[in-house]
Amino acid sequence: MDAARHDPPAGAPLLRLADVTKTFGAVVALRSGSLALHRGSIHALIGENGAGKSTLVKIIAGLYQRDSGDFELAGEPVDFAGTAQSKAAGIAVIYQEPTLFPDLSVAENIFMGRQLTNRIGGIDRRAMRAEALRIFERLGVGINPDRVTDGLSIADQQIIEIAKAISLDARVLIMDEPTAALSGVEVERLFAVARSLRDEGRALLFISHRFDEVFALCDTVTVMRDGAYVATTPIADTTVDDLVRQMVGRDVTELFPKLPAQIGEVVLEVDGLTRAGVFRDVSFSLRAGEILGLAGLVGAGRSEVARAVFGVDRYESGSVRLHGRPLPKGDARTATARGLALVPEDRRRQGLVLDQSVSRNVSLAIRGRLARWGLIWDGRETAASREWASRLEVKTSALDTEAGTLSGGNQQKVVLGKWLATDPKVLIIDEPTRGIDVGTKAEVHRLLSQLAQQGMAILMISSELPEVLGMADRVLVMREGRITGEFDREDASPENVMRAATAEATEGVR
Repeated sequence: MDAARHDPPAGAPLLRLADVTKTFGAVVALRSGSLALHRGSIHALIGENGAGKSTLVKIIAGLYQRDSGDFELAGEPVDFAGTAQSKAAGIAVIYQEPTLFPDLSVAENIFMGRQLTNRIGGIDRRAMRAEALRIFERLGVGINPDRVTDGLSIADQQIIEIAKAISLDARVLIMDEPTAALSGVEVERLFAVARSLRDEGRALLFISHRFDEVFALCDTVTVMRDGAYVATTPIADTTVDDLVRQMVGRDVTELFPKLPAQIGEVVLEVDGLTRAGVFRDVSFSLRAGEILGLAGLVGAGRSEVARAVFGVDRYESGSVRLHGRPLPKGDARTATARGLALVPEDRRRQGLVLDQSVSRNVSLAIRGRLARWGLIWDGRETAASREWASRLEVKTSALDTEAGTLSGGNQQKVVLGKWLATDPKVLIIDEPTRGIDVGTKAEVHRLLSQLAQQGMAILMISSELPEVLGMADRVLVMREGRITGEFDREDASPENVMRAATAEATEGVR
């Protein structure tokens, strides 16, 4: 029986997993995974990094096969030997970073591997275009099927992946951290599409660390912890505090543990920084012991300014002074040597060498310091990395573990350790808690607060407004490459910050 094309018994879930286990050698990735998805429902799956969410999804997608437990689709037992079988059964996974062919058109990407053909066997591009348009109209979005996908926003790429799933008549759609790189407007559009799919009778699984999105979009929520199922609850019957307690096994009373710090002298001065088409006339100062929050919508130019200040990217005019001395343009090596560090937004692509060990990654920025007679001894590298892995509580069985196998939160800690090992006086940290769980968020916030208390100057870029308001002594707001607002901690309300982020310069600018 083809389970994918039969309806489940009345009232039964379309997809069901119960007490599923998965091990990799001595590592237990899933101890007891359970999940039930119903037609016409959006179901949230939440848990700390390492809770087993990704392993469960990969079993559903056919990337992994379960060791034990029950897996049913439409009331029938299933086991997928690969992703092709899962897709054929009506399951589609929409990942945070879509994997489209950049040189092909939107329509070609939607029908890749199963192109529509005409009567003589040739590819029928007109039919593919018409079908793509029909799907986009059904979703309420305006994307040109003929345009090449290279250069499309992440939001548009995700819509194309959803269109692909609809063209395959997928009945189960899994959305894994789909909003991490989207603006507020793009998130709302994605949510509208998700609700329309729900109303068509499809089952959606939504994985996110953002509680506001879970409560705004989902009907039901399942919590996992330490590779095991904890609870499933209707959204209407739970609270954020309840979910946090279930996720971490304890109360997280202080998500933003801001410690008092002595604000000292100015250590970083940015004056009139300009790069045509990216940012212009950006000026600010940062003091020792201060956490300066840089807020704004996605695309406002915040990350680009940070990279220019550090020396990864060049700028056309303006200046950067560190401890009163000019910092050369485009010279990250000198910036590092003089006490500036940058933890980048994209830790996987810009912060880590994924196929290298934790030890090697932590020591990357201080290899010159560890070398003796041109050689780096493993013992010195291990000792340096062990100190920071211990201080940051990186959860790994061994320092020779590849960084790419760690959870998102632990990868973030490794990147932090790499730059803190340089003993910086100024730390620029871009999206410090993006994609990591609530327990690890509290740990990262506590660390930043402790570093500021010890006199470090911190420029913290974040798209999460509660994080900015909870951690910053002062808040700068950017819009379209310009600073449009500056607020002291007591004046930095959500309304003031969002007004500066979405409108022209406000009274808060000074």
